[in-house]
Amino acid sequence: MTSPQAPEDGQGSGDPPGDLRSVLVTSVLNLEPLDEDLFRGRHYWIPTTRRLFGGQIVGQALVAAAKSVSEDVHVHSLHCYFVRAGDPNVPVLYQVERTRTGTSFSVRSVKAVQHGKPIFICQASFQQAQPSPVQHQCSMPTVPPPEELLDHEALIAQYLRDPNLHEKYRVGLNRIAAQEVPIEIKMVNPPTLNKLQNREPNQMFWVRARGHIGEGDIKMHCCVAAYISDYAFLGTALLPHHYQHQVRFMASLDHSMWFHAPFRADHWMLYECKSPWAEQVVIMWHVQRYD
Repeated sequence: MTSPQAPEDGQGSGDPPGDLRSVLVTSVLNLEPLDEDLFRGRHYWIPTTRRLFGGQIVGQALVAAAKSVSEDVHVHSLHCYFVRAGDPNVPVLYQVERTRTGTSFSVRSVKAVQHGKPIFICQASFQQAQPSPVQHQCSMPTVPPPEELLDHEALIAQYLRDPNLHEKYRVGLNRIAAQEVPIEIKMVNPPTLNKLQNREPNQMFWVRARGHIGEGDIKMHCCVAAYISDYAFLGTALLPHHYQHQVRFMASLDHSMWFHAPFRADHWMLYECKSPWAEQVVIMWHVQRYD
């Protein structure tokens, strides 16, 4: 996995110049090597819960794992457990174990540690690219393109201009607007806040990383997608339960991802989110990504 470097120029590629390099590459996912298979990660964005953002830990763990494999193999699946809440006041250490290195497939185990205890564990499987005669995939839903939709900031500004907006929503929206998140989101069919009602636990978003990443490093795009994967989607499970329960915060417990083909995380990707089950304070949710 290559170190983050700005492209020499963006001419002819349709990409922005290097001074617009995504902060996810230059800061959040740029780990400090301490020893062989040992890395230190620092924090960029801290949620209002004052706990570490789960997507940051997933993304940084995948960066650590990717640094222990050769350039010609790429991640195809990732399986994680969040063990303890992360402390935003200290860095995270990532310890990589080279579980298996095979001809076609390799497995890496990663443990994220703070205060001498694991806060997160995961296994990542990497695959040598090879052609397959068997190919199929689900059809992408028909939705408006991102160019026709309001971004998160514009949507919040539209809500805040409504003089009839309830004060509790106004406070929450101002808090969200004040956060500096390195992700752009455009919601498909956003709700009207003054007419909230129970909805099916399904929603769709257009999502991409802020800034430029470029097409050279497939591994980095997977790591950025891993970072994005834990942001905003948990709320899908609450759509059928408006006004019924007070939820102070939500946290991921286990987390799995599959990477089926190369993609660019700095281009718009459609996320289709569904929550098929919730009980005993545990929620299941499922996301399909199209690009």
